[in-house]
Amino acid sequence: MRIFKLIIVLTLFISCKKNQEKNVVTQSKQNVSNTYLERVEPPNWFIGFKNSRLQLLVKENGIGAATPIISYPGVRITKVHKAKSNNYLFIDVEIDANTQPGTFDIVFTQKNQPEKRHTYELKARKTSATNFKGFDSSDAIYLITPDRFANADATNDINTKLKEQIIDRSHGYKRHGGDIKGITNHLDYIKDLGFTAIWPTPVLINDMPEGSYHGYAMTDFYKVDPRFGSLEEYKNLSKELAKRGMKLIMDQVANHCGLEHWWMKDLPFKDWINYQAYYEKNKENWSWKTVKNSSHRRTTNQDLYAANIDRKENNEGWFVAAMPDLNQRNPFMANYIIQNSIWWIETLELGGIRQDTYPYPDKTFMANWVNAIMKEYPNFSIVGEEWSYNPLLIGYWQKGAKNKDAYQSNLKSTMDFAMQQHVVDALNEKESWDKGLVKIYEGLANDFHYASPKDIMIFPDNHDKSRIYTQLKENAVHTKMALSMYAVLPRIFQMYYGTEILMDDTDNPGDHGLIRTDFPGGWEGDAVNAFTGKGLTKAQKDMQVFIKTLLNYRKNSMAIQKGKTIHFAPKNGVYFLFRVFEEETVVHILNKNEEAILIDLNRFEEMKLTGKALKNIFTNELINWNESMKLKSKGSLILTTKYDREKKN
Repeated sequence: MRIFKLIIVLTLFISCKKNQEKNVVTQSKQNVSNTYLERVEPPNWFIGFKNSRLQLLVKENGIGAATPIISYPGVRITKVHKAKSNNYLFIDVEIDANTQPGTFDIVFTQKNQPEKRHTYELKARKTSATNFKGFDSSDAIYLITPDRFANADATNDINTKLKEQIIDRSHGYKRHGGDIKGITNHLDYIKDLGFTAIWPTPVLINDMPEGSYHGYAMTDFYKVDPRFGSLEEYKNLSKELAKRGMKLIMDQVANHCGLEHWWMKDLPFKDWINYQAYYEKNKENWSWKTVKNSSHRRTTNQDLYAANIDRKENNEGWFVAAMPDLNQRNPFMANYIIQNSIWWIETLELGGIRQDTYPYPDKTFMANWVNAIMKEYPNFSIVGEEWSYNPLLIGYWQKGAKNKDAYQSNLKSTMDFAMQQHVVDALNEKESWDKGLVKIYEGLANDFHYASPKDIMIFPDNHDKSRIYTQLKENAVHTKMALSMYAVLPRIFQMYYGTEILMDDTDNPGDHGLIRTDFPGGWEGDAVNAFTGKGLTKAQKDMQVFIKTLLNYRKNSMAIQKGKTIHFAPKNGVYFLFRVFEEETVVHILNKNEEAILIDLNRFEEMKLTGKALKNIFTNELINWNESMKLKSKGSLILTTKYDREKKN
């Protein structure tokens, strides 16, 4: 009987316990609104950074009145910041060095309101910080406009949830359908050409009503544009590059966003963007007023005499009316941009960043941005766009520059628009005392101003400039001369897709739609396929072979990558430049003479090449360096002693 009663009591107890647990669960469900808020950014973070601080941007209706709580070993909230808008919170979090990867809930409590929860993840880092190796002078970088390169997935061409819903390959400013997978599918083609890295223009979402293909008007800094593909496809692109010993460079924008960015209808602070415009709401239609565009007077960054208003109008004006200017002087915006860059480096395991419109943001912030990244990744690389033909301005932005105002950018690399133009002028002009090849000779002499010339990026063309073939008046010989010149200079080399098949914008020079023409063969049904060679002209195939030979030689030449540079003043339309590293000497010759010319080699005695055999890298012909050399035709010639050394071995 006792046993029977005991069983009844235990049964009742267990039943009661279950009911209590059920009630707790039910009550918990009633008190918890959701497990994910509208936005918490960065969307996840990583353990093991030197900087143990993280600042979370939280966006949720009415969240400004809530108190956040985190209960996870090694993670603690140090401060909570309210914004001007009640729909934001900024949470300062400290992550201890011994914190383990895992997920946890951020609980938001508010008087007389149900709890809200957001599940957050701290991930382990896949790669040691020192293994993030950036690009350098050993690299040749292939710049791609993804929408115009190759369309591997036609199902993502149109997204009915986004504002621009048209594919029109006949229109230079509409979307054409190229995507991330299209790049991935043709990495072997790019590698075979001799390139070691790719730089796609931005693939983050641009939910803009027009011009969304180009990517520079981001509407979400953490989201890949679904018309380009998914985050997983972006990660896979990086992985496939790594398998081939290549690097992915990400094009980032710290200066501005797109007008349709999600925060533009509810700014967290009045000074979140510069030149605080105001917007008017009429149902669902929003319009921005009093927008002030940048003056684009970039010299105000260096000008000792610049008026404050001129500096302000350059740095704080909107780049264009569709691209609001971000205020990096706002500390929350500054943290947001820095963390976003680091998140992408970790997520994609990047091999570098190209920073757009570098002289436009607040320059103190930009130095801090670079410094924050380089502290975490000491072997990383960042190149900043300074579109200037003045070497003084280009050099100002490079780390180690001896600037009058003592400014240090911390930036490893900037872009050499000046030397790019010198080469074009040298080949287009007739030879005279101050015109022609002397433009290269005197332009290169400006390298004394640069803290590290070999870390500057040189290029024949890009997504904003006319194609080099157009710049050189559709002269294929001059184009080869220019490309070989750029490739052997003490620089990082970058080339735009399609230059290897003489793509041009001659019908309307400078037109961005023509500059960013579709790569033939990137779309099913293309009559011409540059990937396979089908339908290419003889001149196009010849240029492909030229680039392949040039860059694959460059890939293995220590003299070109890091050797000493010696050049001789041009004479009689011929210019000699030497690159020397240990036993390897590379001789680059530009000859503008239509007729054969005999060169007296005694002038180059200091190079100690007399009696040596040099190989022409394009023809494999051996040339004995004695008293004279006959240049039979106009063009470029690259000779190397590397053959001589290999022969001795």
